[in-house]
Amino acid sequence: MKIVNLAVLLSGSGRTLQNFIDLIAQDKLPAKIQVVISSKKDAYGLERAKRHNIPAYLIERKQYKSPEEFSQVITNILKQYPIDLITMAGFIHLFIIPSEYQGKVMNIHPALLPDFGGKGFYYEKVHKAVLESGVKESGCTVHFADNTYDTGPIILQRKVPVLENDTVERLAQRVFEAEKEAYPEAIRLFGTK
Repeated sequence: MKIVNLAVLLSGSGRTLQNFIDLIAQDKLPAKIQVVISSKKDAYGLERAKRHNIPAYLIERKQYKSPEEFSQVITNILKQYPIDLITMAGFIHLFIIPSEYQGKVMNIHPALLPDFGGKGFYYEKVHKAVLESGVKESGCTVHFADNTYDTGPIILQRKVPVLENDTVERLAQRVFEAEKEAYPEAIRLFGTK
């Protein structure tokens, strides 16, 4: 299996980034993180990248007039690195994917798409909606991203039960544990094609 050169786009704590870093260090994920890009200056993911000597950039969405302009700046950075796969890891903004990266951008969503997805459905908002709906299971979905929110071909899903007395926090933690297995598995699958 070849080493997959990754870019990681994030907007928050960088827990998924840390999971990738840990699995790579344990030889459980055949990948190399080439660059991290954050859309938020207070994202702890930037600190995680710096601690592991991974080039990290801040591209704040609010600094740009349009999604196209924002996406072009990101693309200009990505082109400086040998990238096989762009992974969205809690990246909450629309990244308009240029033709050269079509089919090479993955996202993970903390629900079983197509339910509980779309613009504005991220972080705890997803888990709150799941709990309010009364469904008996949730989970995560890894999919190839396209130029809309939470659509694109599904690669794999992992299910977790929704328990009777669940809180947003407890459900979120259970879903994240599933994410920690599902996302690396999808990257490994990508590396075999």
